[in-house]
Amino acid sequence: MKSDPHPWAKGMVNTMKIENIKDINKFFQVIDSCKGKVELVTGEGDRLNLKSKLSQYVSLANIFSDGSIKELELVAYEPEDTQKLINYMINQ
Repeated sequence: MKSDPHPWAKGMVNTMKIENIKDINKFFQVIDSCKGKVELVTGEGDRLNLKSKLSQYVSLANIFSDGSIKELELVAYEPEDTQKLINYMINQ
């Protein structure tokens, strides 16, 4: 039996930069509604799973201090999750 290759082998990984997040709670609602894994890429290149509440609190506590997030680099593994994140940024 042949197993399916990893999603990134199919070219389904989407890396994006998201800027000027003002409503942190709404941002996390969108992340939580995503079907697949969504990762935050740190300045050192590490990837943190944003679907984990612990990762959300720990990683973002260090990123913003004035109530908004200037810029994040995210990796989404499902095309519909990428579209959700794009729609969030357009409509925020």
